[in-house]
Amino acid sequence: MTGFKNFLLRGNLIEVAVAFIIATSFAAVVTAFTAWLTSVIPGVKSAFDDKTLGGHFGNTVIAFVVLAAIVYFAIVVPYTKAKERFFPSPEPGTPEDVKLLQEIRDLLAGQHPQA
Repeated sequence: MTGFKNFLLRGNLIEVAVAFIIATSFAAVVTAFTAWLTSVIPGVKSAFDDKTLGGHFGNTVIAFVVLAAIVYFAIVVPYTKAKERFFPSPEPGTPEDVKLLQEIRDLLAGQHPQA
């Protein structure tokens, strides 16, 4: 199970899944907007009489925002917390191996002063 947990939390599986969900939903927004825009262009006067921006396009935008919120709070937030719990990010600052190399450099520079 540890390998499977590492696969889920270390890879980009969650990010790709979220991107796919959002992209699919956004495609519906773009399709609705395109349909509305193309219906408006041929006859501007008649388009605003029976086809308003708040129709299908507005519903699609609302559905997109709701879906994005659900995906964020139900998938992204728990995933981020689990990832930080199991794979904490390194402490800010200089890593120990770099500090050791800097100490060695400083000691060598002190032994051989530059002319």
